[in-house]
Amino acid sequence: MTTTSTASRTAIVFPGMGPSRFAEVGKFLLLDPFARARLAEADQALGTSVFDNFREQTEDYSEFSQVAFLVNSMALADRAEETLGVVPDICVGPSFGQKAAAAYVGSLPFAEVVRLTAELARLEEDFFGREYTDVVTHSFVRTPEERLAEILADFDERGVWYEFSGHLDRGFTMLSLRENELEELKERISKAGGYSMYSMRPPVHAPAFAALRRRAEEEVFSRYAFADPKLPVVTDQDGTVINSADELRTMMLDTFDRPVNWPAVVAALKDAGVSKVCVTGPDNLFHRLDCTKDNFEVEAVGLPKRSRPRRSS
Repeated sequence: MTTTSTASRTAIVFPGMGPSRFAEVGKFLLLDPFARARLAEADQALGTSVFDNFREQTEDYSEFSQVAFLVNSMALADRAEETLGVVPDICVGPSFGQKAAAAYVGSLPFAEVVRLTAELARLEEDFFGREYTDVVTHSFVRTPEERLAEILADFDERGVWYEFSGHLDRGFTMLSLRENELEELKERISKAGGYSMYSMRPPVHAPAFAALRRRAEEEVFSRYAFADPKLPVVTDQDGTVINSADELRTMMLDTFDRPVNWPAVVAALKDAGVSKVCVTGPDNLFHRLDCTKDNFEVEAVGLPKRSRPRRSS
């Protein structure tokens, strides 16, 4: 039996990436001193202006959108440390957040993580431009388990392809499927009392993408030397606590073809004696999940709220 520490412990959480648009984060990159410092490091790592390239790109998950999200996540962790005195005992990086986590725990220097992020973004664009071109990952909430089981049993009977990409909370699921099946899924989720949130392209975290994992390992990861993390890291696939370079590298490769399981992460953090989580990054999801709020004191260090212009009288 695992013994839970009686001392209160803090986890730092780097969120997964949502749509990242220049109009929403460009001002922060330009004006925030922590972001400017990280941005300068990223520019030097890539030999080009991340800001200028990000401004020109229109896709939510483009190469420079991903680099900008990484920059902002690290900048907000810097802010949490310096202005809030956050000193974490353990680290988590669900989905895209693994990249910031790898830099934060010192397994790779930040500059190398920037390059890794850009290279993987280009690899994914090439892969999904050739393979699984009609597949999306759809997220939905408030769907009773028994009703979802009925929907998927019918899919199985009719030979409809799907794979789980994530379990984020009770009734909160990420499912990868072919786009021509998406409207039926949405309709049946709605009839079951659930609510469809968003569909991601490129798709993520499905066992079918094992070939992408192999390419990432051979073409990208093979050029990087990982170090042991300076903090324990909780894997987002099953909540395993890892402490070695090889384990962290495997976790980052697992993200391509293993679903995210956030409740397993929450259970592991509780078992490790964590009572507070500090979510550092442009997060619209993980700090809001019920299983996060119900189990921890949550401090979200995110982008500043955009002020709305006052109406003239």
